[in-house]
Amino acid sequence: MAGTSGVVARAERRTPLAVSVSAWLAPLLVLTGFAFVAFAPVLVALVGALVRGRDAVVKAAAAVLAVGYAIPFAIWQLRPDGAQSLTKDIHPGFVVLIVAASAALLIAVRRAHRR
Repeated sequence: MAGTSGVVARAERRTPLAVSVSAWLAPLLVLTGFAFVAFAPVLVALVGALVRGRDAVVKAAAAVLAVGYAIPFAIWQLRPDGAQSLTKDIHPGFVVLIVAASAALLIAVRRAHRR
């Protein structure tokens, strides 16, 4: 029984799987033309990392991803002459930022799982 306590303790510290899946899904949706739908995985990654995550780097990476997505989303919503879809309106620099932030989040989750 002494060996199982380490497994339980490690399982309690782990970042939820939904954060990792969302970190993969968000850039995939943005890159394939479904930028508006990427709102859901970005939100899941942020909430999952902040509420259930124990690692500060994972929380920070999730926050960067959320802010990187929220800025073009807000610009698209607030601009009176915006395009019909977020995918058509988003600046390529923000796409790169979202992909990079997602990669950073995945790396942070992986690093947190190894410890």
